[in-house]
Amino acid sequence: MTLTPEQQAEIEASRAAPRPTLRPVSPGMEARLYTAHPVLDHGFVRVIDYMGDDSAIVQAARVSYGAGTKKVSDDAGLIRYLMRHWHSTPFEMCEVKFHVKLPVFVARQWIRHRTANVNEYSARYSILEREFYTPSPEHLAAQSSVNHQGRGAVLEGAEAARVLDLLREDATRAYDHYEAMLSTDGQQGLARELARMNLPASVYTQWYWKCDLHNLFHFLRLRADAHAQWEIRAYAEVMGQIVADWVPAAHAAFEDYRLGGVQLSAKGVEVIRRRLRGEAVTQETSGMSKGEWREFEGVWG
Repeated sequence: MTLTPEQQAEIEASRAAPRPTLRPVSPGMEARLYTAHPVLDHGFVRVIDYMGDDSAIVQAARVSYGAGTKKVSDDAGLIRYLMRHWHSTPFEMCEVKFHVKLPVFVARQWIRHRTANVNEYSARYSILEREFYTPSPEHLAAQSSVNHQGRGAVLEGAEAARVLDLLREDATRAYDHYEAMLSTDGQQGLARELARMNLPASVYTQWYWKCDLHNLFHFLRLRADAHAQWEIRAYAEVMGQIVADWVPAAHAAFEDYRLGGVQLSAKGVEVIRRRLRGEAVTQETSGMSKGEWREFEGVWG
């Protein structure tokens, strides 16, 4: 992980100057504030600011739904009820702002989540650092033969070394040319907004990313999943640990109902019922497609 001296000084100054507040705070998130958590070889995630905690979710639900929710005996039970029945609005009462340093190709996946506020480092205004993502050997894999957007077997030996050399050489050459195009040497250099177009997608960028908890849970459900690309999953896993400290009751419900839960279609429910009655159900008699049946069997056998 690489922080600029200015960023490190900002973190130290912020953590050294606590501010009194009358608003509710989360002790777990207070401990996380400003600290940069390393991800990949040069990246990081750090919390810049946040609003709300578990109690804010409960408060919003009771205002919204009225006296009926008071039948739930405790806050954790109410939060589980909200998660179980897909009541999203109370979770939108909590927000968090992250500072993230990440490779451009990861950022281009990430930005598809359009339910956040984003402000990215401008390569039109500033010069990008000479920092590129290079996969570690255990994450250098061949194309999967069954998944068109996934990885297969890990590359080894001479082939792995060849690929790593190519990645490093291409990134270094591209940045050398980037610097050369920007260089004045007594002459006017190429505009930054044009010189940047030659850089590889492995170069690091930075942004501030602000999101409410409901949409952050949706991000984590997709990007912390085993099917997500490993590089973005590495960020999602760190963010998940931060969320667990921030809103422990909400995160526990999220783990139970979203990450660990299984959603059944109407056909799937009917197959379970038929099996419980002792009927042998096959894909042909289930009414499911081959792909859906394969996914069903992966969970239920």
